[in-house]
Amino acid sequence: MFLAPWLVRAEPAVSFDWFEYTGKDAVFDTPLPAGSYRNPILAGFYPDPSVTRVGDKFYLVNSTFAYFPGIPVFESSDLVHWRLLGHVLERPEQLRFQGLGVSRGVFAPTIEHHDGVFYVLNTLVDSGGNFIVTAKSAAGPWSDPVWLPEIDGIDPSLFVDADGKAYVLNNGAPDEQPRYEGHRAVWMQEFDLKRMKLVGPRRVLVNGGVDISKKPIWIEGPHIFKRGDWYYLSCAEGGTSVNHSQVILRSKSVWGPYTPYEKNPILTQRDLPKERAHPIINAGHADLIEAPDGTWWATFLASRPYDAVNYNTGRETYLLPVSWQDDWPMILGPGKPIPYVTSSPKLPNVLRDAAALSGNFTWRDEFDARALDGAWLQVRAPARRWFDFTAERGRLQMLATSERLDGAGNPAYLGRRQQHLAFEASTALRLPEQPGVAAGIAAFQNSDYWYFLGARRVGESVQIFLEKKSGATVKQLATKTVKPAPRGDLELKIAGQGRNYSFYYQGDGCQALVENDDGSILSTEVAGGFVGATLGPHARLE
Repeated sequence: MFLAPWLVRAEPAVSFDWFEYTGKDAVFDTPLPAGSYRNPILAGFYPDPSVTRVGDKFYLVNSTFAYFPGIPVFESSDLVHWRLLGHVLERPEQLRFQGLGVSRGVFAPTIEHHDGVFYVLNTLVDSGGNFIVTAKSAAGPWSDPVWLPEIDGIDPSLFVDADGKAYVLNNGAPDEQPRYEGHRAVWMQEFDLKRMKLVGPRRVLVNGGVDISKKPIWIEGPHIFKRGDWYYLSCAEGGTSVNHSQVILRSKSVWGPYTPYEKNPILTQRDLPKERAHPIINAGHADLIEAPDGTWWATFLASRPYDAVNYNTGRETYLLPVSWQDDWPMILGPGKPIPYVTSSPKLPNVLRDAAALSGNFTWRDEFDARALDGAWLQVRAPARRWFDFTAERGRLQMLATSERLDGAGNPAYLGRRQQHLAFEASTALRLPEQPGVAAGIAAFQNSDYWYFLGARRVGESVQIFLEKKSGATVKQLATKTVKPAPRGDLELKIAGQGRNYSFYYQGDGCQALVENDDGSILSTEVAGGFVGATLGPHARLE
């Protein structure tokens, strides 16, 4: 539970006046034709999308790993425009995130709805295993987790058949000695919705992948859906990097046997030239859904690299129509690139006021609400509250703590997703009068890869500094002393253009501290893991 009241503590607080983020990607600059939409539909770190429909509304969830609040829940009426309703994991006591690596925690969630109840299934990696939570409304509140200790592995999903019988699928180890690295299987077991328990035998539906003789790796993200007389088993295959793909199998029985489509994969970008213009890579982990008008669509993840390999924006959410031939679905034929602009679903958009989540836009938080905007994330669940909006109207007060960005705890850092290859992120802050505090703006990938553009008091002066962590050591790239210390707010800015990151402060006009540093340290290719970069205010005790 959060400790309160927050200001009884002796630690000094930093005051932030506002934060602004602007995206400037060239690929988004072209006008959008009428009746079209842009991919990705959720730009930035929104991986592993799962979607369900209730009446004429769609609901979508994404992975958040060790970030808190966890698992955003979006609502849409047209599959293109999405509004954040809340998060599945909004209470620190729901799950244990302490000590987890940033790319551990909650992996790919799935969302389903049946008989007035929403179900989200997920895996808490390194801290508990597979679980299920429920809610009567997609906006929550969501229940505490019900653990599923009978199953190992990751990526659990729920399928409820027309007769009311429910089944849980997931990726797990095969029922034999693994034949090669990445040899996995898709398992299924019946699930009692009333008792919230797995029942009956657990069986393998797919061993290895669509053709085990070719040694396919990481069959995962399984979903079952039914269309006509066929049960379809849709899975990701090939790992979540450049060889990622989506495959489909079908059966007349929910238990199989499942026959793979001869034209698999039904989605991939691994067969396209690496050096093409504005590439989209890593496509897979799809979820197929039927719209009210009978059309079918697929949400899936993919990434946008700036140099064919590196991407700092993480894995994003995309949308494409699904075509059917001989009762087989196809998302994108072989050799076809994912389009940035394509024809919209012919569905009404009722979310005219939804915040922009794709294209170029400016997002600004004036900190004039009484609660955090839903776009903000914390690293791991907090043990205590270190921010406040009531102490000073229209400003964010952030308590400086001893937790650092390279620690395993919950630093005083609020991050919002980097959603563009070209962007600017800036803030205005006022340091406390006492020394011993550093505060500013961070660009964060994980505990070993980040930038911190900060300021600290040194006597009658303020020292602006830039720290960079790339691996085991923290380096101070530059410092600048401003004397006398500014009386009002100090403005700091990070600007990115592909791999080039530049850092500025507002002194006598906008001054550059460091320009065009190699920001590929924030890419998944360099830093590893599964998350994208985030940006936001940070304060620490020194």
